[in-house]
Amino acid sequence: MPPLNAYLVFDGNCADAMRFYERTLGGKLEMKTHAESPEPTEAPPGNADRILHACLAMDGGILMASDGLAGQPYDGMNGFSLALIYPTAAEGGRVFDALGKDGNVVMPFGKTFWADGFGMLVDRYGTPWMINAGMTM
Repeated sequence: MPPLNAYLVFDGNCADAMRFYERTLGGKLEMKTHAESPEPTEAPPGNADRILHACLAMDGGILMASDGLAGQPYDGMNGFSLALIYPTAAEGGRVFDALGKDGNVVMPFGKTFWADGFGMLVDRYGTPWMINAGMTM
């Protein structure tokens, strides 16, 4: 089975979000705007600075993203969460706190019956996250 990776769609703030994820999660980020594409004239007007494709290669996975087209309806990110698993509660807690800064904590990070640490949040860019650490089952 090929690896399963996530692809997020933002509403004009993809570059900021992906740089934040690179600083917070580590990895190597590559991005291109519509203006930087091989066919920049094919993008509708008002989209030159929007991200056409971003890729954050991290240990164990790839997080991809782009901006939706300017002027198109954007319903936000709904019906999913990105899940990260860390070996220790200290490591998971650090990432949880960083992702949660200026975001919305749905479930505070704490001990559960299945992990030394678990928490849920929606970050400042609207991305929902679940952080697991020190899983016991």
